[in-house]
Amino acid sequence: VNGVLYRGFLAGASRVFQPQNTTTREGVSQPTEFERSGSPESFAPWDTLGFQGRNFVAAGPSAEELEQINGRPAKEPIRVYAGLQTADTDEQRIAVVLSELQRTHAFDRKVLVIVPTTGTGWVNPVAARALELIYNGDSAMVGMQYSYLPSWISFLGDREKSMNSGRMMINAIHARWEQLPPEHRPELLLYGESLGSMAGQAAFGWLPDIARMGFTGVLWVGPPYASQLWRGLTVRRDPGTPEVQPRYDNGRTVRFSNAVDAGEIASDTDQPWEGTRVLFLQHPSDPIIWWSTDLLFSRPDWLVEPPAGDRTASMRWYPIITFWQVAADITNASSVPAGHGHNYGESMLDGWVAVAPPDGWTRDDTERVRIALQKTAAEDGPEN
Repeated sequence: VNGVLYRGFLAGASRVFQPQNTTTREGVSQPTEFERSGSPESFAPWDTLGFQGRNFVAAGPSAEELEQINGRPAKEPIRVYAGLQTADTDEQRIAVVLSELQRTHAFDRKVLVIVPTTGTGWVNPVAARALELIYNGDSAMVGMQYSYLPSWISFLGDREKSMNSGRMMINAIHARWEQLPPEHRPELLLYGESLGSMAGQAAFGWLPDIARMGFTGVLWVGPPYASQLWRGLTVRRDPGTPEVQPRYDNGRTVRFSNAVDAGEIASDTDQPWEGTRVLFLQHPSDPIIWWSTDLLFSRPDWLVEPPAGDRTASMRWYPIITFWQVAADITNASSVPAGHGHNYGESMLDGWVAVAPPDGWTRDDTERVRIALQKTAAEDGPEN
């Protein structure tokens, strides 16, 4: 009743997962590029970035690789990051991030992508690489760690921490961006996956706030059921549209795609789409999205509707039992083939093309980048 078991669980989990944060994956080495946090010139020392932060800043395509793929001169992509050990508080870590953005001249790039991370600070390497390939390195991505814990534990135990951290980072970077003359600002993009999606949504009271703050495109992937903005849009969806793939305001600003394959994402996003674009990618079989305490005693709409996408037609709702079945699936949600569960790696490219295509972008360009992504193995594993 007094939260003893709850606090003990979080403390124990932190002791289990914290040691990995001090390690570095085999084959990962400190970057020397000026454009990366953790480099010798960086305000965020290499040994403070954490396991996932070091993976993020040390990976990705170089300008030389981008030139070979795209056939034209490229820029060195900017990757900015602050780990839990970079500073003592969120406010101090955000100050480091802002200094890093200034140091690397991130505000001079074509696009600036804010990335609220998952629990351990993980950034999907396919999402990062795809964006950099699309913009030929004329990009800057920025993330910040707020926990040692995997997303499923953070979600169950301390989701407010992720939401507060995401809100603070987005607001601080936006405030600095807003100080720039409009003609000299980069396009502002937002990306979040899993708990990172929920953290990003926390910065906005409602959908119009995203456009009001000047975001060009937003890509949110696998949002947890408790994500307030996603949930509000789903509940208020256009009449006659299913919960598993809703439409809101006929898709004027926000759209949803089951993201089973590239063709489906293109179909969901090919109608005229002016102004700010917000896209949710969500698999019908993703337990992160559909798990809720409501499952204990209420049959959800997605289990009343005909099965969509990759959800098995044999699934039924049973009081209490279904809640625990879906809860058990959460712990293994990412260890399934791409295009199912919580594995969205192959959908990132098409998501970016839908919400933030460069001027003159064509389907041939998309396929060229897709081939490059397929040739390059993911530079990081799933969040641990």
